Order: sequence, then structure tokens, then C-alpha cells
Amino acid sequence: MEAGPEPEIPGTGGTDGPGSPDSADRTDRADRTDSTDSTDSTGRVPHPAWARRLPRGRRTRWPLAAGLAGVLLATGALALAGGRTPQPPQTRAAPSGGAVARMAAGPAVEASAPRTIPAVRSYEKGAGRGWSPLPGTRVVAPKDGPLADEGRRLARELDVPLAHTAARDGDVALALDADVPGGREAYRIAVSAGGGARITGASDAGVFYGTRTLLQARRSGGGLPPGVIEDRPDRAQRGFALDLARKFFPREWIEARMYELAALKYNQLGLHLSDDQAFRIESTTHPEIVSDPHLTKADVRALVALGRELHIEVIPEIDSPGHLGAVIAAHPSLGLRDGAGRPVRGAVNVIDPAAGRLLDELLAEYAPLFPARNWNLGGDEYAPLMSADPEARFPQLAAAARERYGERGRIQDLATAWLNDRAAVLEERGKRIQQWNDGIYPGGVVRTPGDRQVEYWTGKEYGARPPQDYLAEGRNLVNLNDEFLYYVLGEPNDFAYPTGQRIYEQWTPAVLRGTTPVPASVAGPDRILGARLAVWCDLAGAQSTAQVAAGVRLPLAALAQKVWDPRRPVLTWAEFRALAGVVAPAR
Repeated sequence: MEAGPEPEIPGTGGTDGPGSPDSADRTDRADRTDSTDSTDSTGRVPHPAWARRLPRGRRTRWPLAAGLAGVLLATGALALAGGRTPQPPQTRAAPSGGAVARMAAGPAVEASAPRTIPAVRSYEKGAGRGWSPLPGTRVVAPKDGPLADEGRRLARELDVPLAHTAARDGDVALALDADVPGGREAYRIAVSAGGGARITGASDAGVFYGTRTLLQARRSGGGLPPGVIEDRPDRAQRGFALDLARKFFPREWIEARMYELAALKYNQLGLHLSDDQAFRIESTTHPEIVSDPHLTKADVRALVALGRELHIEVIPEIDSPGHLGAVIAAHPSLGLRDGAGRPVRGAVNVIDPAAGRLLDELLAEYAPLFPARNWNLGGDEYAPLMSADPEARFPQLAAAARERYGERGRIQDLATAWLNDRAAVLEERGKRIQQWNDGIYPGGVVRTPGDRQVEYWTGKEYGARPPQDYLAEGRNLVNLNDEFLYYVLGEPNDFAYPTGQRIYEQWTPAVLRGTTPVPASVAGPDRILGARLAVWCDLAGAQSTAQVAAGVRLPLAALAQKVWDPRRPVLTWAEFRALAGVVAPAR
């Protein structure tokens, strides 16, 4: 199934809403732009008609030595005017005869690596004038099979005809090639001396990423340079996580972010669907726990379908055994009480079989709704295990642990067993489990399986451990360092909004906790699988949804660069920020 039309691209993408980190008055936050455009509920910025297109045959070019300084001036000037950086024009329907023969006479594209985010990892200069869309340009792709959707999408984005015949000079041809090195997300773009472009990949995902490079190169330099581009991601998991439980984000807002993610070659979207404040997804097995507003199952299916077209895996999280206040509100008997009989916010009683059954019913209900292989089980911040002496504060749990597991049994064994039982429900349905690091405990009678991926976010919580501990146990990690990658609304508890500049200049996948990287011997892509920027809505009213969209735009661009290309960035932050306004504008 093909996704619906992509939202129109508004503005330069440099608008930062009030309260966003990139408009904050801080000396280390140079992400600020001068735009004062208003945004709607999806984070889109309106733009005037005069800024939409250049006349046929003209394009914006940015020679690297002086051009990115020019980008800064051009982007800032357009932002002040409320407009957007001019885009190359849409291409008319292909003519025949002599017009096709004259296609190679278009403007030459500079023979250097295209200016894109993330940067391409390899470019070999070739002969010719490069590729740019001109009268007669077509997208040539198989009529059926995995590239059929990619062909239709690119033809629509370039506003050119789609053909299923042999490619000719000036066309963009899409094809699968198992010999493209670098894995299923790698791609190659070969631009011939005659001006034809051929995008190949080992899978449709690789070809799709090649088309994203083409579109960005068209925006930044008018087209593709002559020669060969070979590109591949450094990290397998490149994602954005969104807390819908504390603050609801409508489907349209999420879809707009997905288009932004796809343009930057992200491949994961995490949805935190339940917490103490609300349960934000429709349920037929337990409708009594569902909050309003919420995502319907039809909403989820639409997001999953769009993700399939954009090669973005939609990963759900139903957190437990903590963060279940919305469920407990509908089922008070499932809540945990301490030794004095006081209820504990958000924590279920892990020794109550009824609590386990309810969660298992929900997981079984949602497993087919989310076809993604990965599933976030949660496991963080279970209140008893954030106590200095859990066994003293919760004597009933301590007694149950000894009864089940002998004198060495502890409350952490009960929590680990709870999560293992929930994982079993999902694993028998083909899911691969991810879990927050502070829910994986050292020692104990009951152990977390070694193949469970660790989403490392903190070493600050009580009982949390440094990342080296998990790596020493042979576990693979995903980086969600709360120092750099946590966008927490209202900045409570000493959190600070992340900025693109800090991520771009100071963070790498090896920086899992604080600002210190783990040793290089355990920092490779086989151990640190990737990273995610996460929005948490602790103080939900601190920003509007439009402000959140503006606030995460540059951090997402910077993170995309750092998880795709392991090399030190060539551009300065000012140059990178200007380029982001051209090739990755807000939607």
C-alpha cells in the first residue's frame, strides 16, 4: 500500500517556538533563528506563494567555500520575510523528440559531494554535467515488486512521469543490486556523463535512502554531481521517541514528524502510550482504562502504513510494572501498597496474578496491531526498587520473594520475573524485547536474558548502573543519554532542553552517560546499536505541540548526522544549521 500525499513543505524550517531550547537565552544554545512565523498544531509553518518556486532552468547553488555563508544570509533573510528558501521548480510532463535530446544542455551541477544531512560517506568524481530535473526527465522503476512504491513516490515528489522502460539520459532509474556494499540500508548513486542517475540498493530501504539524498541534493545544489556516491548508515537503529501519555499528540502531528524523520534517514519511531496520567490507545479488551483523547486503532494502522512506506518501524511501549497509574485508576485493587498500607503511585502489585493477566491481555491485543519486530517493554522506575531499603518498606513483597526463590530471593527478582513473563507473551508472537536500563538489575536469583536490548537513558536513578556494567555483561545498548537526548517539557529535575549544537559538537554514540564516552573497544555498531531522541512531557503545558515540533527539529538533524556518519563533521555548526534550513525544513 502506498502512503498518502506528503504534507506540503512550509517555511525554511528555522522557526523556533517560544519556550523551545533553540530560542532560549543561553550562551550555549546557538540553534536560535530569527524567524517569527506562526505554526499550526502539526508544527507546520505557512509560507507565501512568491517563495515557492524558481523559474524553469534556474536553481540555487552553494559553492562550499563561500556558499554556506551565503546560505546563512539567504536563509536568515527569507526567515525574516516569513518565507522559505526557494526550491527548484516542479518538472512538467516529459516532451518528446528534440526536447528530450536537449536535456543534457541544462545547468551543470558542481562536481563535489552533495550537501546533505546526513552527509554522504563516499563520493567519487566523474565526468559530465551531473543530473538535474529538466524537461523530459522521468523516474524509471519496475512496475511491480518492492521498488514500485519507491518509483511512484519519487515521480510524485519530482513531479515527473513514471516509466517502466529502459532509462535514458536525464532519467532517474531505480533498481535492486545485491552487490551494493554496506547492508540492506546502503545505496549507490551513479550519475553518468550523459546526465542520467541510477540509484541502486540491496533492498528497497537502501533505494529509498538514495532518493532522499537526491531530493536534498536538488535543494542544496540543484541536482546530483557527476560520478558515484556510495553511502550507508553507521548505526542500525536511528530513532525518535514520543511520550503521548502525558501529552496527547494527534495523528497528523505524528505523521508530519515521520516525514521529517524519513528525510533524515531515521528508521524508528517509538510511542510511549501509557503512564500514570493517561492510557492513549484504544482497547477492546479493556476499554475502561482508555483516556480521551487517544489514538484509535485506525490511527495506529495509518501510522504503521505510513511507516512502512517511509521505512520507519513504529515501536510501542506499554510500560510496566511502574508507570501504570491510568490502569490502576480503573482497577484500584491491582495497585501496590507499602507496609503501612499506603498506595504507591503508578506501581502494580507484581505478586497479584490479576495484574499480570490484564497486562498480558493488552499485550496480546496490541501485538498484531504493531508489526514491528522491536517492542519496548518498559521496566523503569518501579517504585519499590527506588527505595533505599525495598525489603523493609515492602515486607509483603520481601516475604513473597523468599517464598518463591528461597532465602536469597529479593524484590528485584519479583520485578525481573514480572518482566520476563510479559516478554514471553510478546516473544511467542515474534517480538524482540527492548527494556530500560534501570529495570535490569545486577545479581539476583532471576536474571534478565542477555539478548534483551538495553535502552540506556540514565545512571542517576537509585540503583541504576553505569553503561560499562551492561556492556561487560555482554548486552547491546541503544543510546538515549538523558544529558543530550532527552527533551523534557518544562525542564524539571535539572533537565535542560537538548540543542542541535551540543549534539553535533559534543555527542557521539559512545557517550551513553553524562559527557564521557565508553571505551572504543565496546563502542562499535555491534555493541551500541544506535540512538533515539526522546520527548517526555513531564510538564505537559510547558510547550504546545507546535513548539515541540520546532524545538526538536535541529536536535533531530544533528543526531541524524552523528548516527549515520561516524566521521568528525566537516561543516561548522553555523554551516550545518544553515544547511538544515535548506534540505530539512519543518513540515
